[in-house]
Amino acid sequence: MKKAFDALHAKGLNYDFHDYKKQGIDTDTLKIWLKEIGQDTVLNKKGTTWRKLSEEEQTHALSSEDNLIEALIAQPSLIKRPVLQTSQGFIVGFDEATYQNIQA
Repeated sequence: MKKAFDALHAKGLNYDFHDYKKQGIDTDTLKIWLKEIGQDTVLNKKGTTWRKLSEEEQTHALSSEDNLIEALIAQPSLIKRPVLQTSQGFIVGFDEATYQNIQA
């Protein structure tokens, strides 16, 4: 997250930060993310939180959008970070080159 913040500051871009790990995330936002970005991009299957889930829990989460949203709300660490909404769309995860090309 620090690299993303630093890159935004370096470009002089203002942003609103929502820490969904501490503040939570709502169903409507997740539905938009899943529609616009896709499940494979939003869900962090490489993280320890996903790997700690049992096979049954993983299968249940992937069985429907509602179940996935329920899992993401219950365990926001399952969401890749950061999720940045720009006028051009969403950027998920930090990639320095991508952040350098963000338009104000």
